[in-house]
Amino acid sequence: MPLVESGSEPASAQHVAIDPATARAYWSKTSGLMLLVLAVWFLAGFVVHFFAVQLHGIRILGFPLAYYMAAQGSLIIFVVGLFWFARRQNQIDEEFGVQED
Repeated sequence: MPLVESGSEPASAQHVAIDPATARAYWSKTSGLMLLVLAVWFLAGFVVHFFAVQLHGIRILGFPLAYYMAAQGSLIIFVVGLFWFARRQNQIDEEFGVQED
């Protein structure tokens, strides 16, 4: 059995034919979701840290709020955001009938 199948695509590849209007609607939802996730990433990754000096005065359990946001808060936001993004993208894929098996 050869490691590479002859032809340009594997035999298991399926093509879903959708009309251009549906494709535009799908791309609109997908790109909107992507821009939302990038905005949250930018806020959690840069904006919060930009105001770290102001957050330094607020203390929680003896540690400054800037520490929580930089060391743990941003990472939690990123991980939760990844799972939320994957779930929402799967919902969009199912809505337009282009989900993976």
